[in-house]
Amino acid sequence: MFRWGVLSTAKIARDHLLPAMLDSENGTVAAIASRDIDKARALATRFGAEHAFGSYDELLASKDVDGVYIPLPTSQHVEWTLKAADAGKHVLCEKPIALDAKDIAPLIEARDRNHVLVCEAFMVFYHPQWSKVRELIAEGAIGRLRHVQGAFAYHNVDPANMRNQLSLGGGALPDIGVYPSVVTRFVSGKEPVRIQATIERDEKFGTDIYSSIKADFGDFDLSFYCSTQMALRQFIVLHGEKGFIEVHAPFNAGDYEHHRVELHNQKHDQATVFRFPGTRQYRLEVETFARAAQGGKDAVFALENSVSNQKMIDAIFRAAEHDGWEYV
Repeated sequence: MFRWGVLSTAKIARDHLLPAMLDSENGTVAAIASRDIDKARALATRFGAEHAFGSYDELLASKDVDGVYIPLPTSQHVEWTLKAADAGKHVLCEKPIALDAKDIAPLIEARDRNHVLVCEAFMVFYHPQWSKVRELIAEGAIGRLRHVQGAFAYHNVDPANMRNQLSLGGGALPDIGVYPSVVTRFVSGKEPVRIQATIERDEKFGTDIYSSIKADFGDFDLSFYCSTQMALRQFIVLHGEKGFIEVHAPFNAGDYEHHRVELHNQKHDQATVFRFPGTRQYRLEVETFARAAQGGKDAVFALENSVSNQKMIDAIFRAAEHDGWEYV
């Protein structure tokens, strides 16, 4: 069994990753670390972890931990990923793993130097609905892909929330704008060439709260918006010459809506529905990571993929500073 350690008692760990680890077929929760030892002990008791530590360094020094999950604030991801890799631990770090593409290079070096697996935690990469969409596009089910349209939005104005704190790496693009880019790149196998964007920032928080983006992928376009101060919504539509595909719960499948992909024909008078009942994308993520860390050949979201995705996010921020196109 792969022995997981978790750095911090963050909500995403409590609600999603720790239950997934506990339910996985090849992993166990070995240790929880927090700067508040009482919080670490409470969470360790809840999830049956043998060890609770009052510092992250103590957990990294433990011989009873094979790999760590890092759900710390975004601004701390690079620092603790490096420390974990140099401690000889495999690392699954919450997205975004960095706030600038160039900051991922040291992580790749640490991964290779220490012979460990280091991945950014994009759970959507492991959900079979996206493999199905990629398969449908590849086999020509909608003909030539011409346009991808999407949105990801929620409403959160809590000043204490890290998503609303610029110093911690908050903002809509780092938190959720990364998802439309990841899935579009995944299903198409293409990279964006150039980008146009507008960004609105909160006057008090300083974080980006609304972005509207157009990305030119060469033979198709991606347009999407993301926001931390709009009504909850998420969707992706992939429109081709012979039909289109709708993904109804593209990112929080299961929590947001049922796992459902619909393939529509050109005349929009026939539809084929693909459902994925019982799929737990976080469990698939931790199981796949554990197998790969133990020498398996499973495909994971590699750091090289992270570099490409972050380059697109970096270009969006640059594009918003002027009119016209910004090259990726």
